[in-house]
Amino acid sequence: MTDRPVRTRYAPSPTGNPHVGNIRSALFSWAYARAHGGQFLLRIEDTDRNRFIEGAVEAIMESLRWLGIDWDEGPDVGGPKGPYFQSERLHLYREAAERLLASGRAYRCFCTPERLDALRAAQAAAKKPPGYDGLCRAISPAEAETRGKDEPHVIRFAMQREGVTVLRDVIRGDVVFENALQDDFVILKSDGFPTYHLAVVVDDTAMEISHCIRGDEWISSAPKHIQLYEALGWQSPEWAHLPLILGPDHKKLSKRSGDTALLDYRDRGYLPEAMVNFLALLGWSLDDHTTILSVEDLTRNFDLARVVPNPAVFDIERLNFLNGHYIRTMDEKRWVGLVGEWADRGLPPSVPRPLDERVIRAAAPLLRERVTVLSEIPGMIAFLFTYDAPEYETTLLTERVGAAATAVRVLDEALLRLDALPGERWTPEAVETALRGLEEPLGMKLRKFIAVLYVAIMGRPTGIPLFDSLGILGRERTLARLRAARARLG
Repeated sequence: MTDRPVRTRYAPSPTGNPHVGNIRSALFSWAYARAHGGQFLLRIEDTDRNRFIEGAVEAIMESLRWLGIDWDEGPDVGGPKGPYFQSERLHLYREAAERLLASGRAYRCFCTPERLDALRAAQAAAKKPPGYDGLCRAISPAEAETRGKDEPHVIRFAMQREGVTVLRDVIRGDVVFENALQDDFVILKSDGFPTYHLAVVVDDTAMEISHCIRGDEWISSAPKHIQLYEALGWQSPEWAHLPLILGPDHKKLSKRSGDTALLDYRDRGYLPEAMVNFLALLGWSLDDHTTILSVEDLTRNFDLARVVPNPAVFDIERLNFLNGHYIRTMDEKRWVGLVGEWADRGLPPSVPRPLDERVIRAAAPLLRERVTVLSEIPGMIAFLFTYDAPEYETTLLTERVGAAATAVRVLDEALLRLDALPGERWTPEAVETALRGLEEPLGMKLRKFIAVLYVAIMGRPTGIPLFDSLGILGRERTLARLRAARARLG
């Protein structure tokens, strides 16, 4: 292990909104720095101008801030190792490329795109692994320098052709690569911009990164980076390649199985503390039994020693469980605020604004045990903010009781009992007593016919507790909805 001060980084490309797998790397890097008294940096790797997406940098920062991940150095806060956009550091990459050219560990390549396409096609036809064949490696440095003044070219790194390159990984142990299977890769493109391989080595060195914590998809690139460090005479960071994240089907995570943009989860109503808890347990654990993990627990105890190399499974049911847990345990003031926020966001414009705060406060405790994600809130309480019930199919009134005549009897008996209940006695308790009293005349249990009342009142066969809901709704609106449902059935 390194004895250098701990400095980790998150270095995304601004090619879209960061996804959960990518953000997991950021979370682990941040948690490791915080747990070991180190610093965490944000660096934007924007040298691939063809894939740059406007607004992506803002989405990256917004994603991190939503989870509570802060950075000590970065584009917006500055720092002694800046600038923190790679496009502003081009001179550093050119200097490194020139050093490698001078030492014989890099060379100019004049192969045209057409030749490279033909080479790849021939390799594929021969069922050989793709890779550059080293044609321009044989050109003398003097000739290459002369041609380079007039001919377009790239600069390739000359990989060692004999022996092995060993990745000493904190999580996986030693991973050995045969040098004969590696090809000479581009480090500086013809437009003067670096490839990822050169830029990451230059920047991690300049920014004194002590631990490179990244996804396992970068393992195949490790021999390139290790040999670059050696050729430049620089000390490499400690390597830690995180386990792959699989979908519930144990196949590579895809958008369908959960690999969507992190902010999409926010917009669907997941809480940041639930997402941090969930991501932290994708490949790491505090111990053998803890499933509920606060941010404070994570940043106090995170260590790479408990990261496992085996793939982790993205289990949406676990995320839903965690989200429900944090909903049920948050303080009342925050919960009421979230109910109001999501109701205002999700209810149609036809609902008068501002929403009645008394209704929000009364409905909030009824939602706690029934909401998994916050986006469910508007649909569950929309009926409380209108005079008439939300639109519904008439067949819903008869679905649970089997016949229209039975639904009519339920509504008639409910109207009879509730109409006899005066306004000053209209409480959830009195409403419950009246409706439970329907069991004997109807000859059926409440659980059998209550769906008829739910549909009449809420427009859906299930929802938040009915008796409390009728207490909030009030006598006039309750009776009007029951009569409207009765009229639907004729």
